[in-house]
Amino acid sequence: MGVDDCPFCDIAQGRSNGRILQENPCAFLIADGFPITEGHSLIIPKRHVSSFFLTTEDERKSLLDLVDHAKSYLDQKFSPDSYNIGINDGPSAGQTIPHLHIHLIPRYCEPGVDPRGGIRWIVPEKASYWSDR
Repeated sequence: MGVDDCPFCDIAQGRSNGRILQENPCAFLIADGFPITEGHSLIIPKRHVSSFFLTTEDERKSLLDLVDHAKSYLDQKFSPDSYNIGINDGPSAGQTIPHLHIHLIPRYCEPGVDPRGGIRWIVPEKASYWSDR
């Protein structure tokens, strides 16, 4: 998948109007199209770059500024209890769109749900390390 068929490049280049919630010189914020919680958001560089490790200093600053902005917005709109912040960087890490994007996932207290382990559940057999002690 290259720039011509990248859904995030379509948004960045204005070919998918109405999805950008906030932007700055190097990045933009959208609601996730397949949210796992209410308010699940994506922070995306405008430049087509596949990996966080290939971003420039300005891009990283822009991305993190939007993470902060999105958190403030989500705090006001949904009042989540916590957040997960994640990047799937490369196919082995689960990246399905080869254009860097940061997930900001609001988390809410749910009766009967044990959130311990958080992103460790990517590898379920390693997630509950505390139960082995």
